[in-house]
Amino acid sequence: METPSSSFSSFPSYLRALVQTPARLARRAPSVSSSYDELSRVKARSGADMQRTLRWYDLIGLGIGGMVGAGVFVTTGRASRLYAGPAIVISYAIAGICALLSAFCYTEFAVHMPVAGGAFSYLRITFGEFAAFLTGANLIMEYVISNAAVARGFTPYLSAAIGVSTEKWRFTVAGLPKGFNEIDLLAVAVILILTLIICYRTRESSVVNIILTALHIIFIVFVIMMGFWRGNWKNFTRPGNPDHPSGFFPYGPSGVFNGAAMVYLSYIGYDAVSTMAEEVRNPVKDIPIGVTGSVIVVTILYCLMAASMSKLLPYDMIDAEAPFSAAFGGRSDGWEWVSRVIGVGASFGILTSLLVAMLGQARYMCVIGRSTVVPAWFARVHPKTSTPVNASAFLGIFTAAIALFTDLNILLNLVSIGTLFVFYMVANAVIYRRYVVIGTTKPWPTLSFLCLLSLTSLLFTLSWHFAPSGSSKPFLLGLCVGITAAISLIFHFTVPQVRKPEFWGVPFMPWLPSISIFLNIFLLGSLDGPSYVRFGFFSALAVLVYVLYSVHASFDAEADGTLGQKNGEAMRESVVSEEPSHKV
Repeated sequence: METPSSSFSSFPSYLRALVQTPARLARRAPSVSSSYDELSRVKARSGADMQRTLRWYDLIGLGIGGMVGAGVFVTTGRASRLYAGPAIVISYAIAGICALLSAFCYTEFAVHMPVAGGAFSYLRITFGEFAAFLTGANLIMEYVISNAAVARGFTPYLSAAIGVSTEKWRFTVAGLPKGFNEIDLLAVAVILILTLIICYRTRESSVVNIILTALHIIFIVFVIMMGFWRGNWKNFTRPGNPDHPSGFFPYGPSGVFNGAAMVYLSYIGYDAVSTMAEEVRNPVKDIPIGVTGSVIVVTILYCLMAASMSKLLPYDMIDAEAPFSAAFGGRSDGWEWVSRVIGVGASFGILTSLLVAMLGQARYMCVIGRSTVVPAWFARVHPKTSTPVNASAFLGIFTAAIALFTDLNILLNLVSIGTLFVFYMVANAVIYRRYVVIGTTKPWPTLSFLCLLSLTSLLFTLSWHFAPSGSSKPFLLGLCVGITAAISLIFHFTVPQVRKPEFWGVPFMPWLPSISIFLNIFLLGSLDGPSYVRFGFFSALAVLVYVLYSVHASFDAEADGTLGQKNGEAMRESVVSEEPSHKV
């Protein structure tokens, strides 16, 4: 029900609101919330509470289930064949290190403020409403598109498992543009079934995930053993076609980092785990173990599986769509049955990955709804299931619609850039929050450091990709690294930390988050031009939504007293107290 003063109560009211857009933007865009508000008043807008039923082993299971599946069974073949070659093993290690550093940043926020909003909430209490909305919009885009990509990858693996051609599951529509003309009904069916599961109860969803993940791990061990047993070490250096580049690094160091940027999709599962913080029984203990532990385990599994795949086949003979099952498919030496076993295992992995990611995307949308920048309908938690049913159903249908039409390659590039952008923002936020308390300390030294850090990281990335080879290139790269280290040292010794985490914090501040910022920018620079065009288009669309709807909705909420204080007033406290239930 709209209030009489609502910007949306009538068309003339909306026109008057649009005229006032500049003033409202100036007021609402930089406005911050407090962690106390996020844990109390904002959380209460969902009505019923989400039940705290998850433990650290649930989080590790959700993390492994969310990550293993999407990466190895969907992105590895494409990244190896097109970018990294056998050095895909190093690509996964680089992406894993980057993910672990980002996981530290997420963990500090999640322990301090265990709500379902993840990065959206973290940025809302540091950089304000607009930065949070832009990041939240990219998070939703990232989850929806990655889930659509993973669902599309489910079809070829199930086909391999039952011995039916992928073309039997998909059909082509002649009138649609290439890349959007292959209709995949199986992917749609999988997404809709999982949507029904996550609308039930989180505890039951976790049990289903643990069972599927345990089965999946058995298949992973089987795949690793078969690859090292039946493979040939020569495949690490020799291509199938002598005319193609050879060696462990067939496309050079740039190919390794291009591969790392693509397979980074594999690690967004831990981000989904952080969105479950509101349903964790003991956040202080369970979240650090669950988030960082799952990233470490998954990185090891990824590297072993990538090595196994590279040992099975030369990189230029790897199937880009289903690399593992295709490696054994069509063999005449009695090993073709392995293809079907791998297809079954990959199918389990993709299902767990989808299940966890869809749990995460619904909770993001729920908390964005609590903030009033999207309709509050999305924030509702069903009193019987204790799950955000509205957000789950809406995003499930939206994801299914994208999976129905869109080609896998188009989806993967767009997901990678959205993931890296969000992780970059969270790394900045954790530094800012440690060193700045609005109303108590001046923010410009920290903001200056973050801007300079991003600038030198960008210069290093541009030099790496575009500077001509020769004696000047190593000098430019070394100069950028030296400047980055120097400004980090100056900041470390001249700007004191004003907020110490009470329970868990990122170690070696500000060094680890700074390295995370550097790596995220470097990996962003490894993506192709069309990815940036799509990312820019979507970000512009998000800004348009904010200007035309969100800023007016939040302005109305502030006016009627349902939104917290403006700008830095809510952030005066040097250390925000935790709820008693958060302590060990």
